[in-house]
Amino acid sequence: MPRRSRAIRTPESLYEQNLITEEKLPEIRSVAKRYAVSITPAIRERMETPDDPVARQFVPTADELVTLPEERADPIGDAPFTPVKGITHRYPDRLLLKPMHLCPVYCRFCFRREVVGPGEGMLSADEMARALEYIRSQPDVWEVILTGGDPLMISPARLEPIMTALDAIEHVKVIRFHTRIPVVDPDRVTDALIEALGTETPVWVVVHTNHVQELGDAARAALRRLSSAGIPLLSQTVLLKGVNDTPTALEDLFRTLVANRVKPYYLHHGDLAPGTHHFRTSIQHGQELMGRLRGRLSGTCQPTYVLDIPGGHGKVPVGPSYLEDHGNHTYRVRDPWGCHHDYPPGPVPDAEPAQFTL
Repeated sequence: MPRRSRAIRTPESLYEQNLITEEKLPEIRSVAKRYAVSITPAIRERMETPDDPVARQFVPTADELVTLPEERADPIGDAPFTPVKGITHRYPDRLLLKPMHLCPVYCRFCFRREVVGPGEGMLSADEMARALEYIRSQPDVWEVILTGGDPLMISPARLEPIMTALDAIEHVKVIRFHTRIPVVDPDRVTDALIEALGTETPVWVVVHTNHVQELGDAARAALRRLSSAGIPLLSQTVLLKGVNDTPTALEDLFRTLVANRVKPYYLHHGDLAPGTHHFRTSIQHGQELMGRLRGRLSGTCQPTYVLDIPGGHGKVPVGPSYLEDHGNHTYRVRDPWGCHHDYPPGPVPDAEPAQFTL
C-alpha cells in the first residue's frame, strides 16, 4: 500500500510547495506561531495557483497579523455558554458537543482559530463522560451537534462509543455533524466510519465547503458514499471576499452541491475573528448576492444567509427583504428581477391582539 502523503504544516513546507515565496517566509513564520497551519494533500491538489479560491482559504498571509478593534477572540460568544468542557449550550433544544479540537485543515478565517489547533486534541475519557452526563441531564435537548475541531477526524473505533452513548439518550432525537472531512480529506470516509454513524438516532452531516473548486472527484465520491448510506447531507458556506463573493461563484457551488445530493443550508456572514478582516464583505453585499440568486437559482439551491450576533446572542437570518409596507395594510413586493408589484390589502387585524401564553 503506498504511503499516505503528509499534510503541509510549516512555513517551510508552504515554500517547498510553491505556495509562498522565499521573501514571505519570515512573516508567515510569525503567523504560524499564533495560528495553526495545515493543508491536506487532497486540498493541495485542488489548488491551481497560490492565490486561487482554494489557496486563499488555507495559505496564511501577513494580513492575519492585523487585528481590528471590533475583532474578538471569541466572536460568537461560546465561553459564557460552556457549562462543562466540550459543551456549548446556547439554545434550549440543541447543544454543541466538541470532542475534538483539531482539524485536518485550518481555515484562515476560522471563528474558533484561537482555540482550535494548538494544545490538546481530544477530550479525555473523564471529560467526555462529564459532557455526556450533562447531555443526559438536559431533557429539553432534542439535537446534539458534534463540531469542534472536526469530529470526523476521530477514528471510527473511538467515535463508536460516543455514538452509542448518544443513541441511548432517549430525549436526543437527532445527531448532527459539522465537518470538512468529505471535502478536504475524503479518504477518511470509509466503510468503518459510515458504520460508526449508523445509529438508530438519525444522523445528519453538514459539510463545510466554500467554492466549487474544492469538490474534486474524491470529494464527490465521499459525499456519494455518505448519501448512499442514507445519511442526509446539508452544507454550510462562509461568504469570503476574493473566494466566493460573486453570484457566479455561489451559483456554481450551490448547484454542484445539490447535484451531489447536498442541500445548501447556511451561507454565513464572516465572523469577527481576529486577523480575518480581509475576508469579510459587508452585509449589504451579501444581501445583494442573495437577491441576485433569487429567481435564477432553484429553491433547492438557496441557503439562508445568516449572521452570528457577536457576544453569543444567537444566529439570525439577514437576507434581503422583498416587502415594503405602504400603510393601511397594503404592500409593495419586489420580484427577483427588480420590478415592484402592489399586493392587495389583507383583513384588518382585531383591535385587541390575541394573547398567547408561552
